[in-house]
Amino acid sequence: MQDRGSSDAGNDWLADLLAPVRRRLGEVVALSFIVNILAIAVPIFVLQVYDRVVFHGGLSTLQGLVVGVLIALTFDFFLRQGRGRLLRAAAVEIDVSLARSLYGRITGAPLAMLEGRPTAWWQALFRDAETVRNTFSGLSAVLVADLPFAILFAVVIFVVAAPVAWVFLAVFPIFIALAWYSGRVVRAANDAERRAVFDRDSMIAELIGGRTTIKALALQGPMRAGWEQRHAGAVEEGLRRGASSDFFIHLGLSLMVLTTVATTTVGAIAILNQDLSIGALVAANMLGGRIVQPFQQLVSNWRTYAATRQALARLGDVIATAEEPARGAVSAARVQGTLWLDNVTFGYQAGRPPAIREARLKISTGLHGLVGANGSGKTTLLKLMQGLYRPDAGRILLDDADISQYGREDLARAIGYVPQHTFLFAGTIRENIAVAQPEASDEMIIDVAHLAGVHEAVSALPDGYGARVGEGGMELPGGIRQRIAIARALLGNPPVLLLDEPTGNLDGQATARLARNLQALGEDRTVIAVTHSPALLEACQNIVLMEGGRITAAGPAADMRARLTAGAGGRA
Repeated sequence: MQDRGSSDAGNDWLADLLAPVRRRLGEVVALSFIVNILAIAVPIFVLQVYDRVVFHGGLSTLQGLVVGVLIALTFDFFLRQGRGRLLRAAAVEIDVSLARSLYGRITGAPLAMLEGRPTAWWQALFRDAETVRNTFSGLSAVLVADLPFAILFAVVIFVVAAPVAWVFLAVFPIFIALAWYSGRVVRAANDAERRAVFDRDSMIAELIGGRTTIKALALQGPMRAGWEQRHAGAVEEGLRRGASSDFFIHLGLSLMVLTTVATTTVGAIAILNQDLSIGALVAANMLGGRIVQPFQQLVSNWRTYAATRQALARLGDVIATAEEPARGAVSAARVQGTLWLDNVTFGYQAGRPPAIREARLKISTGLHGLVGANGSGKTTLLKLMQGLYRPDAGRILLDDADISQYGREDLARAIGYVPQHTFLFAGTIRENIAVAQPEASDEMIIDVAHLAGVHEAVSALPDGYGARVGEGGMELPGGIRQRIAIARALLGNPPVLLLDEPTGNLDGQATARLARNLQALGEDRTVIAVTHSPALLEACQNIVLMEGGRITAAGPAADMRARLTAGAGGRA
């Protein structure tokens, strides 16, 4: 059922996205029809002025014609305004729909998928959404609406100036071929430019994200060459794309001018042969402009259409991805907190050795330490336990129930998780602790702050819990950020708590206090901490040892500490 739903979403998302345009399509077509009918008024006015007013000296006729054409132009203005409002309203609905879908997919996509692409790639999707919105609300949409009415102007030219009508019929296929070919060339240039810009923007994200490291190691000089190379690549591809686009735009303009020259030449011969009047020739040139100009604009705007098509393809790939369900068929609200890893294997990429190999472990109430060398798989194992990754083989059970049947919100409530690299959201300390439960009372927030050992530090701040944390929490010391993240994980009173290096930013006194608090928490819940801290390991009831992605030993803390000490002595 899930696969079918994903397939349906992949096939139907574009139809749903364009629904606002379809709903307004009849009105847009009707307004475009009237606008293009009114566009005939000015050429007919010119025809009548040359052939009747000038030839016969009919000033009264001129007055009537001027009044009539002014009325037509007034109607034309208001109709164009109305059509523009319809298209903008449709574009806003498209933008809202796309933004909601993107937010849902980005926040609901599996973590492995989110980690598989850089931040700049996900940010670029919102620029794709802007491209789609602008296409459906701007001149590009108006051009598409007006283009079919070129046939109407061709018919009128046949009526008023048949001898020159064949010129316009001859240039039709030339403009269409030019637009098609320019589309192929510009689309390839757009792809190359986007890749170069993305490469540059990825480095910008790294420069900003690693600004502390860059400053500390004075890397601005060594990194300058790489930055300039990527920036130059983006500029070069932009210039190449611009040159291709300009070539076809200028070629289209030249073809439009040549059409006018050809029309005037053929018309002059027809006038000399008394098959055409001067007024008819001028009117035909004006009507011809209404035919040729949209096709010339089609060549100019083909880059926009190509970019929109590519943007829709990229958005479609993301939107077709199934979201992780927020709620599962079974609620995890009343679990006891026993975790069981049943022969779990997990790898990040196919063809590479798995990060976790045939892990078997059963953990229940108490404080448990997870130890091992860097790269042994400890962090990956925690993410598997929390359901952030799905095993390639084996099962992870929570109270004898496979966690795959639970939704993301269910697991987040049942299993608290504190990552090694904590992240705080822009806002106040209180808002960060209560981010998952904004309705939490002050008493609840203070209680978990006490358990995390951060209440005294927060209370000492001038604004207390109302202090703003800054971008990513950068306005707070690392130790306070770490303990705020622990308090955030504790707020829902989860029966399982997973912590990745919770003492990494704490001093000895804060570590000892946190160890005591975690030991107390382990009396009625399952607490698993990845740690190398002797003080925290001293408080653990059991210790699990990992080596090379495997769980190689597990047992009572005293026995495991002796084993680890003996192993360290032997290696020494």
